[in-house]
Amino acid sequence: MLLTPEIVPGLLATGASARVAEEVAPRFRQGDRVRMRNHNPATHTRLPGYLRGKAGVVEHDHGVFAFPDTHAHGLGHKAQHCYSVRFGAREVWGSTAPERDTLRVDVFDDYIETL
Repeated sequence: MLLTPEIVPGLLATGASARVAEEVAPRFRQGDRVRMRNHNPATHTRLPGYLRGKAGVVEHDHGVFAFPDTHAHGLGHKAQHCYSVRFGAREVWGSTAPERDTLRVDVFDDYIETL
């Protein structure tokens, strides 16, 4: 289904999920050190710019979902895992960030590279 502005209110009201019932092997496991891809696509992406090229640690695998970068453009759901990845604040914002602070962001397989 192509997501159009007209159907968004109905999806939100019913609690629609992008989770898909497909078997996809996970690329990463809890504890894996990973790096976010450093790419700047001309189209939709859910990878925050401030995380591109940054390293973190996989904390949790949320399961298999439709990949929003392709789904938003009617290019198919390209089922893949979504992971919670922990980043050190200094990795993201530099040496002036508090040493013990962290940031957790949910990211899709296509955004992640192995270290």
